[in-house]
Amino acid sequence: MTGSRSAAATERLKVGIVGGGAIAQVAHLPVLKKMRTVEVQAICDTDLPKARALADRFGVKDAFDDIEELLKYEVLDAVVICSPTHLHESHIQAALSSNLHVLVEKPLAMSAVGVQRIMRMAEKYNRVIMVGMNHRYRPDVQIVRSFVQSGELGSIESIRGSWHVFRPGRAQLGWRQRKEQSGGGAMLDLGHSILDLGLWLGGNPTPTRVSASLDPVGRERTVEQSGSAFVVCENGVSIFVDVTWRHLGEGERFGVGLRGSKGTAGINPLNVWKELHGVAVDVSPTGSVSRENAFTASYRAEWAHFQAAIAGEAKIPALKEHLTLHQVLDGIYRSAFENRDVEL
Repeated sequence: MTGSRSAAATERLKVGIVGGGAIAQVAHLPVLKKMRTVEVQAICDTDLPKARALADRFGVKDAFDDIEELLKYEVLDAVVICSPTHLHESHIQAALSSNLHVLVEKPLAMSAVGVQRIMRMAEKYNRVIMVGMNHRYRPDVQIVRSFVQSGELGSIESIRGSWHVFRPGRAQLGWRQRKEQSGGGAMLDLGHSILDLGLWLGGNPTPTRVSASLDPVGRERTVEQSGSAFVVCENGVSIFVDVTWRHLGEGERFGVGLRGSKGTAGINPLNVWKELHGVAVDVSPTGSVSRENAFTASYRAEWAHFQAAIAGEAKIPALKEHLTLHQVLDGIYRSAFENRDVEL
């Protein structure tokens, strides 16, 4: 699938941002401001004063409070959708109907059924739809993946990951605490990324069974704050995920570890170990990780991939991967609710 800009590859990609929340403010806008190949034309948010303030802060010329107005009055090549999860599907449909390419923040949809509807949209329109799985683009993740793909770690047997953050009160969570808008709590917000890394680094094995435990919800909130899940795949690979919004400790904790038949690897911090002559040896690359913040580097690389995909110079990650991911997540919620293992 290629875009319409190949004839004018030197032109800057004209982008509209839909949703002015945290991820637009701390990730996309700062990164895009430094990219000479991209020009942000407008910001759209239901809170117009916020959209205007962001536009002023990042030197963006226009602000809107309605996506239809944005699409009507701006000449764009693409949009990045940073709106609440329950709006992703309708916003993707609107962008595709305007012949635009789409970079959408994770998760792609509220459920596997929503992903299937978006996949049907993708078949109808000859546009790029890419989900912003920025952790795949972290320099340390890329290094670990190269060890996996080269076979140096042997066959991957297990992957474990955790993401623990502290987000006090409703002010920081907002719509994420309301299931009808978010689709889920900490597991969908944080566990989604860990699961994706597990499946991606593991070579996209087919998940067959899941067992999960999520903290109970109540009248005050309709989504879980913490949870754990264990996923078993067809080829024997297992993936363990542990997440929380209520981490009490020093700073945020994020990390993934892999165990293979010939070695182990981990990210944050980066480490790689192999057996050499009967001895466990640290073979972690030194000096290969950029001094650039891993978070910023991941978004910059993600945007570079999106642009290359539009130009027909890079493969678009398959949306089918997200169908598998959401089928696992749906299984996790079912397992926790029914208090049993669930076959996928």
